[in-house]
Amino acid sequence: MAELLLEILSEEIPARMQARAAEDLKRIVSEKLKEAGLTFSRADSYATPRRLALVVEGLPEKQPDIVEEKKGPRVDAPEQAIQGFLKSAGLTSVEQCEVRDAGKAQVYFHTVKKPGRATTEVLAELVPVATLALPWPKSMRWGAHQVRFVRPIHGMVAVFGGKAIKGALSLGDEEIAFGAFTRGHRFLNATGITVRDFPDYKAKLHGAKVILDAAERREAIREQAAKRAQSAGLRMKDDAGLLDEVTGLVEWPVVLMGRIDPQFMELPPEVLTASMRAHQKYFSLLNAEGALAPHFLVVANMEARDGGQAIVAGNERVLRARLSDAKFFWDLDRKARLEDRVLALRNIVFHQKLGTVGQKVERIAALSVDLAERIPGADRDHVRSGAILAKADLTTGMVGEFPELQGVMGRYYALAQGEKPEVAMAVAEHYSPLGPNDRCPTAPTSVAVALADKLDTLVGFFAIDEKPTGSKDPFALRRAALGVIRLILENDLRLALRPAIEQAFKLHGLSGAKAPTDDLVEFFADRLKVHLREKGVRHDLVNAVFALGGEDDLVRLLTRVDALAAFLKTDDGANLLIAYKRAANIVAIEEKKDKKSYDQPVEPTKLPEIEERLLMQELKTATRHFQAALAKEDFAQAMAEMAKLRRPLDAFFDKVTVNTQNPELRENRLRLLSFIRATLNQVADFSKVEG
Repeated sequence: MAELLLEILSEEIPARMQARAAEDLKRIVSEKLKEAGLTFSRADSYATPRRLALVVEGLPEKQPDIVEEKKGPRVDAPEQAIQGFLKSAGLTSVEQCEVRDAGKAQVYFHTVKKPGRATTEVLAELVPVATLALPWPKSMRWGAHQVRFVRPIHGMVAVFGGKAIKGALSLGDEEIAFGAFTRGHRFLNATGITVRDFPDYKAKLHGAKVILDAAERREAIREQAAKRAQSAGLRMKDDAGLLDEVTGLVEWPVVLMGRIDPQFMELPPEVLTASMRAHQKYFSLLNAEGALAPHFLVVANMEARDGGQAIVAGNERVLRARLSDAKFFWDLDRKARLEDRVLALRNIVFHQKLGTVGQKVERIAALSVDLAERIPGADRDHVRSGAILAKADLTTGMVGEFPELQGVMGRYYALAQGEKPEVAMAVAEHYSPLGPNDRCPTAPTSVAVALADKLDTLVGFFAIDEKPTGSKDPFALRRAALGVIRLILENDLRLALRPAIEQAFKLHGLSGAKAPTDDLVEFFADRLKVHLREKGVRHDLVNAVFALGGEDDLVRLLTRVDALAAFLKTDDGANLLIAYKRAANIVAIEEKKDKKSYDQPVEPTKLPEIEERLLMQELKTATRHFQAALAKEDFAQAMAEMAKLRRPLDAFFDKVTVNTQNPELRENRLRLLSFIRATLNQVADFSKVEG
């Protein structure tokens, strides 16, 4: 068994593409090795800014021999058929065939043994194909070459069993030959290195100032950053996304600390962080109180002779220019009040069929005031102000420069002009929650505006038939629906969705369009199922409650699901489910066979057995009690009332024959079972419950 080492050396690969490309390289090569009949024990891939690498262990020296067997015609077949078989098999006479007994006749067979090719020969063909098959989000041509790759390729390492594979990657007008030679760090290693296997390759790269493993580079950055920050009595602000990105920008990370000019510390911390993060990939630092410190960390891809002083000075100079722009926007934006900016929103198109952002703001203001009536603690005036100002910061210079700060800057500008804190917070939080891990607003004013914004978006796009399809969701409607669900559930809002959807539709004023109420309620139901499933709630229980239909109060629905889950964990619940399914199955089978329904009232005079009379009595009592519990939304009590049916149901099935020879008794007992099914289905559709 031998090892394959592959490396593609290129210009800098975008950081966001590296991890996926490494996985794709491993996947494609692994698939092609298996197609060639070459098994292996392990494959690992790696990526740095300038290279993709793959090591495959446990490959055989050659392909296994292949035995191909071709079945021909019967021995007594017409001569024309026999000659046709011989020709297709490349034979001249039947003596070259083997005759076998195929049961009813003697049949010609031809067996060919094909020796396996040397693995190096297979790899010489496989590696170029796999390299050019890599799927990149964006690729390019360079020079006069016809092939496409993410960046220009400079070299190829292809070593098998310690020796370079004879072969090359064809670019059309020239070739890049395979070899055992590669280069280390672009600036810190001028001579290059020759490798024989993966351990040698990884070790020599490290000596040439390249850390091959992204996880090791990431940890090196984290450790150096922690030490640098600690030495100044600070700590690095957590930013996993930036850490991953910077890991893909350097092959030999060196963390350095720079200073922020005091004049810029009056800027909001979000502005400082966004400017450093988005443009310069700097890490923010926090002091002991958790406030932003006037320092930053930069990860250089270089060991400098002066200890990095020139690098730090250069980065401080660049940051100074960036923050000067930010300060200019900060000062300029505050000269105009937010309410004066609202009019300019009419010049920003939200969607061709849904009007401008200004029109959207008007709809949100009206809808949020209506929703405020059903949100405890929401003040109508504050809600209206928050909704009107929510999008105003889209016209500011700061948000134009840093779109990720929309809402955040609106809050600062609102506070600066004397708005109520709850109004300013609503401006900042109306986009939230942006995802499953984003914090959900809890302030009543913020909740009202955030709900109105998301409902307006959902209703509008559904009304113009721009719904999500498959994996495509260009307007992030699934995220908006999840946001509505979280806002309602996490704030325990008793909000009926149907009236809210219909009100939002009226505000759109879309002539000729139909209110998408049913479609949207179903969409919310699907999103809620996903949301609950991620929290460990059984999907069948959600389906059982949703199957009742007409439920658009998510809090009440979830309470019912929780009560059903708790009930089915008890012995009474589990046994009652079994009895229900037995009753429902019998009725369904007999209804199908008889081609009629048995949902008519039970005739009390045709219940001769004590067990069926007791069951009927308990059904009436339980129905009365748990309907009262349902009316009070006491679902736990409703389940407890249902549990009382377990024993009379067990007794009924033990003592009573449903399909008796007496037609009248049979029909009445089927009606009784149908009554059981209908009674239990008032709480949930038990036919949807699995198990």
